[in-house]
Amino acid sequence: MQVKQDTTGTTVKLTVNPDQAQINAAKLEAVQRLGAKLKLPGFRPGKTPTALVEKQLDPNTLQSEFLEIIINNVYILALQQQKVRPVTQPQVSILKFVPYSELEVSYELEAIGAIKLPDYSKIKIARKPVSVTAKDVDEVVNNLRSRVAVKEEVTRAAKLSDEVVIDFKGVDAASKEPISGADGKDYPLLLGSNSFIPGFEEEVVGLKATDSKEFTITFPKNYSAEALQNKKVIFNITVHKVNKVVQPAADDAFAATVGPFKSLTELRMDIEKQLQVERSGQVERDYDNELLEQIAKKTDVTVPKPLVDEEIERIETEEKRNLVYRGQTWQEHLTSEGVTEDQHREKNRDGAELRVKAGLVLAEIAEKEHITVSPEELDMHLQLLKGQYADPNMQGEIDKPENRREIASRLLSEKTIQAVKQAIDKVG
Repeated sequence: MQVKQDTTGTTVKLTVNPDQAQINAAKLEAVQRLGAKLKLPGFRPGKTPTALVEKQLDPNTLQSEFLEIIINNVYILALQQQKVRPVTQPQVSILKFVPYSELEVSYELEAIGAIKLPDYSKIKIARKPVSVTAKDVDEVVNNLRSRVAVKEEVTRAAKLSDEVVIDFKGVDAASKEPISGADGKDYPLLLGSNSFIPGFEEEVVGLKATDSKEFTITFPKNYSAEALQNKKVIFNITVHKVNKVVQPAADDAFAATVGPFKSLTELRMDIEKQLQVERSGQVERDYDNELLEQIAKKTDVTVPKPLVDEEIERIETEEKRNLVYRGQTWQEHLTSEGVTEDQHREKNRDGAELRVKAGLVLAEIAEKEHITVSPEELDMHLQLLKGQYADPNMQGEIDKPENRREIASRLLSEKTIQAVKQAIDKVG
């Protein structure tokens, strides 16, 4: 088989001339496929001699079956021979066809080009220090106390540490248009929790049940929704209820209600240990992500546009899923960001391209370092995952082929990152 390859950017054109042996094999397969459907007197289905079957077939039907078979077969072989990694289905053109003696086919497709990795063993990134302060432990203890706190409705004015149940609505101070997501009904707000926009909770302090108030808040310049950064918003609120929040004392008796702790000191020590583990794990995940990002930025590869478009679709799908939980529509989200759908996609393009590049880098390093996930490793990991679920249906989900592939891919990524870190440690 002769293969000629022409590459322009990420577009690859393969021109293939299969040899006579491949042509003969494809014709035989076509005859056998079609012959399996024939019913001839004296022969069982599928047992008719090939030569006799061919005489009974319509020539055009045979040619169509032959071309479908050989076009698919030689395409796969050509990809393997030229080491082309496709990301789209090919556009197929038959350039020349002399029945069962000559064939020339071209395949045009988008593919991943050559990947030139940097010397990742020399990439140095400092891990962030991990620290747990007494204030951090105090915060967890106070959160635990808040969960079991008793709420008593009062008639006095609200003060810090009280819970108020309010209706609120925000409008743009300039246009007087409602702000998406800046409204709520019977919302329980703990004053002093700093869970709302800076300055909002202070405006509620001093109000009683049935009181209403209008005030203006300027959103922070680093607010998560760009469209609201530095924007002035007029809020109207009505207080329905003021609750005094009575928390249990932080003492040994309270510690015993939280878990198997004999004293508050034991509880605090356990919290400190858990925070240390959580933060160390997060630091390591952050390190892995930054390391992979740095390798990806230093890697020379042109990422095909279809791969980036697919990643943008995944990002937006996840975004839309999160918006459902927040009770916000896609259009409301776009409006709050101050962008059109096309502009939103383009905002995600650079990040999507880097994510795709990172995935390609991991695959390339895994191949270079001969890293694989054995069937035994995968089965062991799957068993551990199943052990986390008592529901047989959830255990069955893990065994689905698509989930097995995803888990195997995740394991391969983890092993590859670990190999990179070991290479860095060796260099010192």
